[in-house]
Amino acid sequence: MLFSSLSFLYVFLPIVLLLYIVSPRKLKNSTILLASLVFYAWGEPKYVILMVASILLGYVFGLLIEKLQKGKLRNAMLALSVIVSLGMLGYFKYADFFIDNFNKATGLSVPFLKVSLPIGISFYTFQMLSYEIDVWREDVKAQRNLINLAAYISMFPQLIAGPIVRYKDVAEQLETRTHSLEKISDGILRFTVGLGKKVLLANTLGEISKVFGASGNQTVLFSWLYAAAVALQIYFDFSGYSDMAIGLGSIMGFTFPENFNYPYTSKSVTEFWRRWHMTLGGWFRDYLYIPLGGNRVKELRWFFNIFVVWMATGFWHGASWNFVLWGLYFAILLILEKKFLGKYLKEAKVWNHIYLVLLIVVSFVIFDNTDMAQGAHRLAIMFGLSGAKFSSVESVFYLKDYCFILLVSMIGATSLPKRAVLRIKKTAAGAKVMDVLEPVFIAVLLLVCTAFLVNGSFNPFLYFRF
Repeated sequence: MLFSSLSFLYVFLPIVLLLYIVSPRKLKNSTILLASLVFYAWGEPKYVILMVASILLGYVFGLLIEKLQKGKLRNAMLALSVIVSLGMLGYFKYADFFIDNFNKATGLSVPFLKVSLPIGISFYTFQMLSYEIDVWREDVKAQRNLINLAAYISMFPQLIAGPIVRYKDVAEQLETRTHSLEKISDGILRFTVGLGKKVLLANTLGEISKVFGASGNQTVLFSWLYAAAVALQIYFDFSGYSDMAIGLGSIMGFTFPENFNYPYTSKSVTEFWRRWHMTLGGWFRDYLYIPLGGNRVKELRWFFNIFVVWMATGFWHGASWNFVLWGLYFAILLILEKKFLGKYLKEAKVWNHIYLVLLIVVSFVIFDNTDMAQGAHRLAIMFGLSGAKFSSVESVFYLKDYCFILLVSMIGATSLPKRAVLRIKKTAAGAKVMDVLEPVFIAVLLLVCTAFLVNGSFNPFLYFRF
């Protein structure tokens, strides 16, 4: 079930929120757990068993890890828990990928397992791993209430698209959290803005990619239009879902971590990755990069650590070589910035931003094309290396047709709208006006999004690979 679907907005969510509101405080986590299992089973009933099994194993491993004294046996228990979690992720997400590459390398014909990918498995696996590792590190106590742990792992707002919420960030909130009209109001606004990002911006931008792929006349101009649309679509899809998750969490009394902080306003790749999918970057930093030694090692080992982390980051996004290439692409850029580019970028006030946007747009062409030959061809067209014409009647038509949504998206990817609202709210009169306008804005935005969904607008789901 998608957040951006009529069944979620007008059937599932109202029923769940009503049940949550009337539930006694002691049963609110049980309500979340039940709602989350129904949410997951709506699309993939058979894989609910897998998620429940993962939760039960994590619960047992957490208790055992905490009970054992520091030493080899405790370390072995952690290692076993990690192997089990990553083993399930590897089987369902990467088994056929490895079989395919094994067949190509050996000339054999090992049959594919043809296992469907459970939606959100990468997200809830990483959350389970963070819980088990933090118990081992003694950063948190093992959760003895199975309902609370299960509610944390399966929580439907962030189950299929993040943000990746670490157990230690919500452990106290699972036990005691405050509910207020202010949190509910903020949550509704945040959710509706996220819905607008997804339905009105990301989905419309996705149409450009669809049209470009079907076109037999892929000019330089059309290729850049496609590349810009893909980069913006992925941002508004990811950040839109994160906003909806954070908003839903706020309605239910939780404070989830931020996941995006206007990454396209960055002036370097290093800064971009401090602002983009921040919970994923933080997870890899704390649970892979730092344990490998981080930057507290010799230079060659440091470079090795960066390559390992970014190869893993790319591979996390999907079982295809283009994602690995995408991760290694960023590893090279980050190393270059750390070695010498960084100091020049600080001084290049305008060019540093142009540099960043150009590299990010190229990166998302790599990301978007699981067929690497097709991706290389599209990049070749963009840079005039394929002999394609610069423009055509078709490409100019689509540029004119989508120029408004591109302009709105570019402005929306910056902090300008938020800063404008905050500036208005600084005055007493402006604050009163905004108090009236915000509910109207929410109602109108929800109405427009509903109209788009009723009309059967293009509504792709980018998270199937996760």
